[in-house]
Amino acid sequence: MRVILGVSGGIAAYKAVLLLRLLTEAGHSVRVIPTESALRFVGAPTWEALSGQPVTTSVFVDVPGVQHVALGQTADLVIVAPATADLLSRMATGRSDDLLTATLLTARCPVLVAPAMHTEMWQHPAVEANVATLRERGVTVLDPASGRLTGADTGPGRLPEPEQIAAAALALVADAGHPADADGSLGSDGSADAAADLTGARVLITAGGTREPIDPVRFIGNRSTGRQGYALAAEARRRGADVTLVAANVDLPAPDGVRVVPVETTQELADAVQDRVESADLIIMAAAIADFRPEAVTAHKVKKTGDTVVWPINLVVNPDILAGLVVNRPDVVARRGGARQVIVGFAAETGDATGDVLEHGRAKARRKGADLLVVNPVGGGRGFGDVANDVTILTADGDVVASLTGSKDAVARTILDEAARLLAGDVSPV
Repeated sequence: MRVILGVSGGIAAYKAVLLLRLLTEAGHSVRVIPTESALRFVGAPTWEALSGQPVTTSVFVDVPGVQHVALGQTADLVIVAPATADLLSRMATGRSDDLLTATLLTARCPVLVAPAMHTEMWQHPAVEANVATLRERGVTVLDPASGRLTGADTGPGRLPEPEQIAAAALALVADAGHPADADGSLGSDGSADAAADLTGARVLITAGGTREPIDPVRFIGNRSTGRQGYALAAEARRRGADVTLVAANVDLPAPDGVRVVPVETTQELADAVQDRVESADLIIMAAAIADFRPEAVTAHKVKKTGDTVVWPINLVVNPDILAGLVVNRPDVVARRGGARQVIVGFAAETGDATGDVLEHGRAKARRKGADLLVVNPVGGGRGFGDVANDVTILTADGDVVASLTGSKDAVARTILDEAARLLAGDVSPV
């Protein structure tokens, strides 16, 4: 797919570099068009090196090719991130005084804008009016996230995370019926209808890491950020699914069009899943669920009374939610013509003296019995957070279905490719 990535002059321009990497790793051809001010934050060599395409801000480059018109005419998708208050004003008033604004005037494809600015600027009536004008014209303008801004300021105005911007933009393309892959197809398998292969399916996904309280202040937790689960939810929604996301302690913006159910503990997550299990066609248990919880939770903060005091905490085992879903799953989901409910589990593993990651993963796949088990090595900067994921997808018998190292979005696409085939009956479920 041909993507234009417009970048205006704000400190959040550095995040656009990560967005560019996500788009190119997904196979899209991305042309970066910065403003002059944007180049003061991130230089042209960076954009050219990562996109593999030339970068200019001027309408007077490649005049015979009339690129200030051609770029917009031939684009399948335009993303502007970050969009400053100045750029929003120029877009709303139809200015065409650089290559980016000229391209925006000629583009007839979906356009997504991700503003970033200080809270007072975002809430100014002039900016609010410009945003309203753009939305009335069919431009998708994301609301900025809330959080730390430049300096000590905190509030709404922060650029959404690159994964959220990419997911929202690709969902626009799918909804508009435009190609989403570089080869002109929508699906990673090259089929034109793959992006709609979950249309009508009800998908239940868990994400994040559960926390088990010790006292009102402390808890037992893990390092999961929920990024993989959120990428799965965004991708499932892009493919047409009705998506519910049970999020355990996740500090990420909700994917567009996805219902989010916040939870904290393993029991709360289990209850939220159980309430929705009967209606789900596909369940993906991507959350990192605590295996243990304190046997008792103290009502008050436990005080430190000395340097050598040992505080014993007795732990008990949490319920095995994934195994329980497999054992008790409905035999038939009538809405899908009798298709079997598909269950996908996750296993974050480390090797040890008894076996490597894949060996532990295969043993867990046979023990849990899910249709698919996604095994990923963690620790040492791998797996958790804003890093590439390294996964192997196994059947319940421990056979390898697929292996992939890539962004959270790329991993989400591969997992849903396999899950969609099971739902469609292309591969016999376990």
